[in-house]
Amino acid sequence: MTRKRLELTGFLMALIAIVLALWGGSAISAQDKYTVQVPNGLALSEFRGFEGWQVISASLDGPLLAAILGNPVMIEAYQAGIPGNGKPVPDGAKLAKIHWNPTKMETFPAATVPGTLHDIDFMVKDSARFADSGGWGWAVFVYDPASDTFRPGNTTDTPPQDNDAKCGLACHTIVKSRDYVFTDYGKR
Repeated sequence: MTRKRLELTGFLMALIAIVLALWGGSAISAQDKYTVQVPNGLALSEFRGFEGWQVISASLDGPLLAAILGNPVMIEAYQAGIPGNGKPVPDGAKLAKIHWNPTKMETFPAATVPGTLHDIDFMVKDSARFADSGGWGWAVFVYDPASDTFRPGNTTDTPPQDNDAKCGLACHTIVKSRDYVFTDYGKR
């Protein structure tokens, strides 16, 4: 190799090492999202693994795109006809609703796709723990893309969220006959 190539190779290797060191350092200091908890309410850790849950449905929620996911207990309930058949959702069922700000797909501009993450809503059925809220606990975790962190939803958010596990009860009361669940299981 020529001297210039050796110098260039050395420079590039040093640059790569610096980038990896900086990237690795930021990964170490990044928030563990599973440590976030709504005061007097649910913790994100109660929904660990939600990223791999099955899709129930998708929606356009006001200005946001949403995917509604269910854990295996919830998927089995849907497949048994719940909540449309009037039977209660079993304890242990969990739902996640991931909201994104929509964006146009660069490679196919006619398509609107998820952009930056906005927030994640959760529901868990536990009739004993949440007896005073229809057997359900709710939580909202708002995402801040600038810091790559989550925080519990609060009264300044839209819609406003109280700091307890009952934050979704007022909204979901209109579907009490469906055991407080809005979403239907999309045809496959």
